[in-house]
Amino acid sequence: MSQVQSKTSDKTAVIYRMVMDKHVCPYGLKSKDLLERRGYEVEDHHLTTRAETDAFKAEHGVETTPQIFIGGERIGGHSDLRAYFGNPVKPKDETTYRPVLAIFAVAALTALAFSWFALGTLLSIRVIEWFFAISMVLLGLQKLQDVESFSTMFLNYDLLAKRWVPYGRIYPFAETLSGLLMIAGTLTFISAPIALFIGTVGAVSVFYAVYVQKRELKCACVGGGSNVPLGFVSLTENLVMIAMGLWMPVSMYLLA
Repeated sequence: MSQVQSKTSDKTAVIYRMVMDKHVCPYGLKSKDLLERRGYEVEDHHLTTRAETDAFKAEHGVETTPQIFIGGERIGGHSDLRAYFGNPVKPKDETTYRPVLAIFAVAALTALAFSWFALGTLLSIRVIEWFFAISMVLLGLQKLQDVESFSTMFLNYDLLAKRWVPYGRIYPFAETLSGLLMIAGTLTFISAPIALFIGTVGAVSVFYAVYVQKRELKCACVGGGSNVPLGFVSLTENLVMIAMGLWMPVSMYLLA
């Protein structure tokens, strides 16, 4: 195979990526797109067979493709290219609140959509109720994707689950059911006690683990694969369920 060809222009890049009948490397596509969005003219070389790919990696002493070259210098793969442009890929185990914030944002917008459709207004008590209830459903859904994984992470800090392991498997169903009943505005005698119970146990557990034991843990609030840190947001989730458990009976009484 010939040596990597490159041009002298600062805005020219060379990329070698896998493009085969049954596989097109997604990181190759992302790298090409990133370069073009940065204003680079991309000299795009396709590695169309496994043998060609292996020969390229052996020639350049690399283990993966794509490989990007700028100004004759090998930058590396997609992660290296992002770092080159000052936007490195975050480590997979780095904690972030982004997943739970995304859920809350979608829940808020959905509550507003419900209110506009059902009540013709964006300003009502039901918007707040729907927001909290929809948040519970979405958070429960995340846990239901892999109940066993959730329950395993949950055992790290939940006080009741540590004493009675099946509680970790029941929790996602209870949270989701309570949220759905609250959205429907029915069977409050079921939804409110559930929310009050799991919210209280959760709040005590999180407070004890974070503020008493001062442990640094990941929260199972968005499922067993979560990188959300256990802390204030996790405590807030449980306090919201407590508030809903107390408010819904009052709300039903006021509307009666």
